[in-house]
Amino acid sequence: MATKETQPQFLSENLHVVLVHRLPSFKPPFKDRLLSHFHLLDSHDSPEPFDFYLSRHAHSIRALITIWNTHVTLEFLDRLPRLELIVGTSAGPNHIDLPACRNRGIAVTNTSPAMSEDVADCAVRLLIDVLRRISDADRFVRGRFWPVKEEYPLSFKLSGKRVGIVGMGNVGSEVTNRLSAFGCSIAYNSRKKKQSVPFPFHANVCDLAANSDVLILCCALTEETHHIVNKDVMVALGKQGVVINVGRGPLVDEKELVECLVRGELGGAGLDVFENEPNVPKELFGLDNVVLPLHSGAATQQSFEAVVELIVANLEAFFSNEPLLSAVSNK
Repeated sequence: MATKETQPQFLSENLHVVLVHRLPSFKPPFKDRLLSHFHLLDSHDSPEPFDFYLSRHAHSIRALITIWNTHVTLEFLDRLPRLELIVGTSAGPNHIDLPACRNRGIAVTNTSPAMSEDVADCAVRLLIDVLRRISDADRFVRGRFWPVKEEYPLSFKLSGKRVGIVGMGNVGSEVTNRLSAFGCSIAYNSRKKKQSVPFPFHANVCDLAANSDVLILCCALTEETHHIVNKDVMVALGKQGVVINVGRGPLVDEKELVECLVRGELGGAGLDVFENEPNVPKELFGLDNVVLPLHSGAATQQSFEAVVELIVANLEAFFSNEPLLSAVSNK
């Protein structure tokens, strides 16, 4: 009788081999969808020790899928001498050693195109929520304060707001399209000025903040963008300023953000991501001007379907020697 390890090999012997790289706790919900397209190697489905399993298959692995934010390190890459492609399942590639991949000629893809519309919707939702006090008003009604207090603070309109976009990639572009329809004034910061973008460019995030009412963070997390929103940026944004983060938690100096919000030095924040997830600073729980979803910007059924399609399309393109659909820049 075939073992749990050998049976899938027999059934998928004519399919291209793809390694599934994940933590034991990360169980990819789309794995069954991929089995009809590829022969998947997953060490967590084998009784063999991880090191032995990886060394036994290393010379047959040209492509791998890294699940969510499972790290791909230099040491790990050294163990896969034939690796040519890393397919990410998240928008940000900050868990992958990109310089090491670049030095080895390993291509990397992400799922940003599949998620960008839903993440942009989330950014706009958070901004409207903070400005119009929707979540706070909901708590006010549910807490039965309306019959007692009767009066409720005025909120702020969205139209006419000066919005600074940090990161004019897929998500930033989608956010811009949505907020332009609301009559917002847009400016942006990115690694470099984009000739196709008609909005004012600020090379310095602090300058962008000084000329904005709202900062929306949509950029990737890198060494250069870590804590790109620091105390100086928050001071420049001002006491009525709002920070919306749908990128990665460490883009913001969370300690300084908490202190600014607690002291009333910022107008509010909408945070879909945090520095030490799932741990959220307890000081934020009592603030009515802060909205705290649970890293769910792309958590829609439609986004999930699009991610699976993009993963399959990138792998099929690779094995067919065709251009990848969502390659991460090596620059």
